[in-house]
Amino acid sequence: MLGDINEFLKQNSWAVIGVSSNKAKYGYKVYNQLKKAGYSVYAINPGLDDIDGDPCYPSLASLPKRPDAVSLVVPPKITQQAVQDCIDLGIKRVWMQPGSESQEAIKNGEEHGIAVIHDQCVLIQTRNKLI
Repeated sequence: MLGDINEFLKQNSWAVIGVSSNKAKYGYKVYNQLKKAGYSVYAINPGLDDIDGDPCYPSLASLPKRPDAVSLVVPPKITQQAVQDCIDLGIKRVWMQPGSESQEAIKNGEEHGIAVIHDQCVLIQTRNKLI
């Protein structure tokens, strides 16, 4: 099921898988922009303890609260596992940033009732929400 971008943008909490501490990388840019746009955002990267002073979690399962949506900024192979994690945790919205898409992950997510957005950049779609 193709996700509705406007419906995604109405959600309150997001997790960003593939957050980076490198401000030039998209993992950092997506995380930072979602925060600036007013969302509650969880950073996920097993190799980082924190990002800009906020805690960074090793996985979706380790989050203190289930997010409304997940943004993926990772290679396609990791996207496949992340979508399976979303299925296991009952998360129903996944946004695959350009370059993270996997046809297998898209199909698997959609077969399990997950709204999937791909071939769209969350940075472009959220720029109007910036405060």
